[in-house]
Amino acid sequence: MKKIGVISDTHGVVNEKIMDIFKECDMIIHAGDIGTMDVMNTLATIAPVKAVRGNIDTEDWAEKFPVTRIEEIEGIKVFVIHDIGSIEDDLKSLGCSVVICGHSHQYKQEVKDGICYINPGGSGRKRFNLPLSVVILTINQGECIAREIFL
Repeated sequence: MKKIGVISDTHGVVNEKIMDIFKECDMIIHAGDIGTMDVMNTLATIAPVKAVRGNIDTEDWAEKFPVTRIEEIEGIKVFVIHDIGSIEDDLKSLGCSVVICGHSHQYKQEVKDGICYINPGGSGRKRFNLPLSVVILTINQGECIAREIFL
């Protein structure tokens, strides 16, 4: 069993509650709009971080992060991208069963065509009158359970 902290749209801010919420995670996935390298350094003190860059991540430090990535966790392929609207890959042919994205600052979880799509919502500064949130994704024996946590 693996616990994955899923976060997006930090915009340079790590909410203090995240340190406690993610403390038992085996990995953190950041779905872009990181904002600063300090965010990555702070998250890395909790667990290894895998990230993609978002549309605001345009400075030199962000070039080390890909636009998309695939992580295999407990036999499950997880596709990570910032803006779901820019997916060009055939996720079925890649064998992905989970997609993690950000960009909208709004939590969403839905299953389409056998693929579970998860957006943890925004976790940096409050925007668009939306609540701040993250997700704990538990992967166990091929089953994924996503739990939204409000900050």
